[in-house]
Amino acid sequence: MIKKTRVIFGVLMFLAFSAVSFGQGATTSSMAGKVTDNRGQALPGATVVAVHVPSGTVYGASANAEGFFLIQGMRPGGPYKVEVSFVGYTKKTYTDITLFLGETFDLNASLTESSQELTEVVVVGDKPSAFNSLKTGVSMNIRSQDISSLPSISRSINDFIRLSPLYGGSNSFAGRDGRYNNIVIDGSNFNNNFGLSSRNMPGGDAEPVSLDAIEEIQVNVAPFDVRQANFTGAGINAITRKGTNEYSASVYTYYRDQSFNGTKVGDFELPPAAKTSTKIIGARVGGPIIKDKLFFFINGEYESSSVPGMEWKAYRPGVNNLGDPNVSRVPADSLIKFSNFLKSKFGYETGPFEDYGTFAVENYKILGRLDWNISQRHKLSIRFNTVRNTNDQLLNATSAPNPRASSSRVGVNAMSFKNSNYGFLNTVYSLSAELNSNLSSALSNQILGTVTLIQDTRTSPSEIFPFIDIWDGSGDAYMSAGYELFTFNNNVVNNVYTIVDNVTYKTGRHNITSGISFEYLYFGNSYMRYGTSYYRFKDLQSFVNHVNGVPGYQPTAFAITYIRPQ
Repeated sequence: MIKKTRVIFGVLMFLAFSAVSFGQGATTSSMAGKVTDNRGQALPGATVVAVHVPSGTVYGASANAEGFFLIQGMRPGGPYKVEVSFVGYTKKTYTDITLFLGETFDLNASLTESSQELTEVVVVGDKPSAFNSLKTGVSMNIRSQDISSLPSISRSINDFIRLSPLYGGSNSFAGRDGRYNNIVIDGSNFNNNFGLSSRNMPGGDAEPVSLDAIEEIQVNVAPFDVRQANFTGAGINAITRKGTNEYSASVYTYYRDQSFNGTKVGDFELPPAAKTSTKIIGARVGGPIIKDKLFFFINGEYESSSVPGMEWKAYRPGVNNLGDPNVSRVPADSLIKFSNFLKSKFGYETGPFEDYGTFAVENYKILGRLDWNISQRHKLSIRFNTVRNTNDQLLNATSAPNPRASSSRVGVNAMSFKNSNYGFLNTVYSLSAELNSNLSSALSNQILGTVTLIQDTRTSPSEIFPFIDIWDGSGDAYMSAGYELFTFNNNVVNNVYTIVDNVTYKTGRHNITSGISFEYLYFGNSYMRYGTSYYRFKDLQSFVNHVNGVPGYQPTAFAITYIRPQ
């Protein structure tokens, strides 16, 4: 099956009474306010210059006829130094200002005539709070300091979005299913559209971007901005780190195994835990290429995890007993005969039926970013990242054409072979480019283009061979072998292309924003496109009779050939 979807969003226009800056998900911050004299009269033409101190990035604006100013497309974070000046008045400087992602810092300046006061006025420690940031709806921000200091077991964004008071578990906000959320990193969509894993982002069991590369996360539940209204759950926006005028680097490693788990519930001692391990090693580096002008940031991370592959044992009289923990009712000699028969008759290798070793999860992530201060008016950012993840999986439990078995293919009632298991190969490639321009004191523009290529491919250790279920004669699964039924040529492709252009014009105390958004979504699934076969037999002897062509035996009473159409 191949499915292709194309979506085009048209022109948006609305009147806002606060200055906000969003694109396809928030990527920047803003600053707005009013400049007056000490009598409260507006000072048209007053100059506002904001400098992001770590990078030397400069932003500027002039107050309009009513004294209002607006600066859009600013780097989140800080600290910022802001100077407000007007001819004949004493300059006022604000320091240690920090901007939150997707919010507008409210800065109102009152200047005094220079004849009355000759020295510069410096205001220190004016950090944002709920009272001096113009909120864009029910939202909260998690900054890099929070990400670094708060505990995280999975090292996932999901460990931090639950800090929102509206979080209800399972990535749900305000009672809405978590699959309604819209997840955006640097303007790129990172939604798990096909739902192949429990995570709400692509990449299988791997996070598409290392947590060490995330600078800030915003959870926006009820945005006022129409440009954020293309979802019905929560808007989860994240931005990645950027380089500054100082070189900085970090190398880190994490390790966790079963010994980190508790061993008691009250006074009750738990059974020994299965052996597991998770190892992570990563590094990041950032700094200037040209001071105050061009910056770079690079992050790389490798993760390796292992869990028990399959702990069930076949029944061996005199060695173990039916009813013992992890002992299946299927005799080992029956499994050996089944495997040998497939080998001698068809040359098919089933692999072992127990002691698989461990199931592995391995992934690596790479992210690179460039930020270019073209001029005081124009700022360009480009980010590329990729993740590659592999993940071993146990054979599907019961899925098959009806009627299905009433028990799992692996467990107390049934056993299968290693080569009937499968795995996932998940890859993500994402590119984002954003240009923020303050064209004049009244006019600003943001253009954002993204490409995200997502592919989830099933893998198998088996050679091409029909999948065979042997039942026990009463409808319960007993033995299974062959190429996993839903794996052959199972390849999901999900590509998203977006272009967003937002223009904001300030007139008086109002902001008029118009925008054009284009999104192209390609979704394809070549699942079993070329066909596969499935055979079911009531017992092992029926299968042998069918293969050997026993006279008088009617295989059609017990065998089903299932070919998935293209």
